[in-house]
Amino acid sequence: MIAVSQFSGKKVALFGLGGSGMATALALIAGGAQVTAFDDNAESCRLAAEKGIPIADLRHMDWSGFAALVLAPGVPLTHPKPHWVVELARTADTEIIGDVELLARERRATCPEAKLIAITGTNGKSTTTALIGHILKAAGRDVEVGGNIGRAVLDLAPLAPGRIYVVECSSYQIDLAPTLDADVGLLLNLTPDHLDRHGDMTRYAAIKERLVAGAKLAVVGADDDYCRAIAELLEKAGHDVVSISCDRAHISRGLAFDGGAIVSLENGAVVADLSNHPVLRGAHNGQNAAAAIAACRAVGLTDAEIRDGLSSFPGLAHRMQPVARLGSVIFVNDSKATNAEASAPALKTFSDIHWIAGGRPKEGGIASLAPFFPKIARAYLIGEAAEAFSATLAGAADTVICGTLENAVKQAADDAAKSKAETPVVLLSPACASFDQYRNFEKRGDAFVSAVMALDGIEPFTATGKEA
Repeated sequence: MIAVSQFSGKKVALFGLGGSGMATALALIAGGAQVTAFDDNAESCRLAAEKGIPIADLRHMDWSGFAALVLAPGVPLTHPKPHWVVELARTADTEIIGDVELLARERRATCPEAKLIAITGTNGKSTTTALIGHILKAAGRDVEVGGNIGRAVLDLAPLAPGRIYVVECSSYQIDLAPTLDADVGLLLNLTPDHLDRHGDMTRYAAIKERLVAGAKLAVVGADDDYCRAIAELLEKAGHDVVSISCDRAHISRGLAFDGGAIVSLENGAVVADLSNHPVLRGAHNGQNAAAAIAACRAVGLTDAEIRDGLSSFPGLAHRMQPVARLGSVIFVNDSKATNAEASAPALKTFSDIHWIAGGRPKEGGIASLAPFFPKIARAYLIGEAAEAFSATLAGAADTVICGTLENAVKQAADDAAKSKAETPVVLLSPACASFDQYRNFEKRGDAFVSAVMALDGIEPFTATGKEA
């Protein structure tokens, strides 16, 4: 745990007692803060009270005594409308912050020697976060990985000189971290997402920009207009910027993916060859690897150390994860693809695709994936989006509405087994949120894996994508 001492002896309101909220409350208490916590969910309040966290309904508290409201990232700050606790804090002129901000303040005040690498972007941030953490660990560095990728930031090991914190940051977390100042800030890409929480694309992009604007070194993707504009503004302001790209034609300097390799455009040297990597496939992973290389170089790793780490990276669960084989059919878990843009890399990478898609749809549906529709042998549609996706695919790909993921796996496996293609693929890449049928994308991915493993004759892969 990282005990937060910056509010020692002060009263702090905390709202939201899920995983990160609970960890944050305990970190504040450990640092001497007088915490009053609450959640709209009574069971969450009960569990927190069992851990010794003081609970009281913040609607009935005197807000004049609170030094801050620490808000869980899932609680609406601005859109579609501010949560009632946000309105109370604003009325009392109480600052509203989150756990990433607490980490930033504690690091500045008590251990600036600890390094912080912060990663954001619409897509690819979890893979890049995991990849950076893996490379650093493989090189023998003292590393803590957390944030939006899973483990709450204040639940990580205490701040210490020489320790490197690799933190994935969602737009919600950045919105609650006004003074975030990473040593290395990474912004991979920007496409429309979470607009129900941020209002419009302009505000969403401005929130993401904060992470790199506050960092000593900004690593910025050059493959979309929003990120290119952000990189140009930072460079004009004298900021230290490294450009990365999934296509060397997009940039003249920096690190880019080119024909299966990551190339340093300043001298044309190949930094790492990914052409035979079992899990870092495709140009999108080329961009992820380029970002990881830039970050690891910035904290002192040699290119040789980076190459060694890249070569042993096992991939990220639920992100283009090879699960198993049945005859010539490969089953791939891409449950983390919660919007159309996130599904594009998998659809681009594979052929003869038996595509399992659907769930709770995001704005725009799957219309943007039309260039990949000819690669789809058949689509097996589930959840709330099934009818709409079927209409979008009409005339371009055969579809069947399966309702549940289990039905989809069985039908896709049967059809793929009859394919004459060399390597048919059953791909779960939903292009949707999971919340209509599953608590999160991890649970959805786990359900896919369970359904695949229940098939007769299935041969599971190891963590590196090779057969067991």
